[in-house]
Amino acid sequence: MRTGRPRSALVSWRAPWGQRFPEEPGSATFQVVLRGSCWLLPPEGEPVALSMGDVVFLPQGGGYGLADDPSALLAEPVCDPFRDGGATSTATLGGTGAETVTLCCGYRLAPARSHPSLRSLPSVIHLPARLGRHPELRAAVDLLAQEIETPRLGTDTVVSSLIDVLHLYILRAWFEAEGAQCSDSGWAAALTDPAVSAALDALHRDPAHPWTVQSLGQRAGLSRAAFSRRFTDLIGKPPLAYLTWWRLSIAARLLQETDASVAEVAKLVGYGSEFAFGNAFKREHGISPGRYRRRTDCAPVS
Repeated sequence: MRTGRPRSALVSWRAPWGQRFPEEPGSATFQVVLRGSCWLLPPEGEPVALSMGDVVFLPQGGGYGLADDPSALLAEPVCDPFRDGGATSTATLGGTGAETVTLCCGYRLAPARSHPSLRSLPSVIHLPARLGRHPELRAAVDLLAQEIETPRLGTDTVVSSLIDVLHLYILRAWFEAEGAQCSDSGWAAALTDPAVSAALDALHRDPAHPWTVQSLGQRAGLSRAAFSRRFTDLIGKPPLAYLTWWRLSIAARLLQETDASVAEVAKLVGYGSEFAFGNAFKREHGISPGRYRRRTDCAPVS
């Protein structure tokens, strides 16, 4: 889903301080409290107390504030991970009082490739630090902070990869927590539903396979009708509609990131002919595969 290079900033805040982070449509951002404590000031609702190790994720790029006190005045942004010149930056801001250190990361999302799971997420996700919970998430945070604080050979590449990993760990932690409570609909329920998750796993592992509702139902251990109904209720799309969307999302990435010909891409994502693939791609993306590749080749990187 990511476009361009992720950005990150390690910031030491000294009390008193307050910072406004403007809305960034088409982006995903997160803040991690590495040391000290602060307050999250969401656009709606009450302030949220944040402690060391807490993670805040904003999958829709909504605006928010951070401050040492919930009543603090918020300054306009001076560090923006989307506009800084490099992939990483460090800063010390605020007054001369108690220190809070935060890690701010984010990247642009391609709207046409944004996964439907993101639409099921709230605008603000708060993952409180709990002893023993999500050790892989904490490990990724520690590695990322170390790379930003002490840049070395290859830091930009390492940081980009770690931000992708951190994003995945945040989503995993959220869906696992929500899945334990949700049994009706949405991706949290889908990922904890044995039948639907088995079908999703099959689609994702081998999207070029000539899947049918019948064969997917067999993977799920359900009848054709029962599987189709269950999948559609949880995912929001019928099985083959989701498969088409997934294939064409992969195709868009291959066209953008590889030198494979259009015919090769068509075959890789399960289309028997370049003509059929071209028609399907244009219906999904509003542009032919060849024009899509030329457009993204010339597009500036965020």
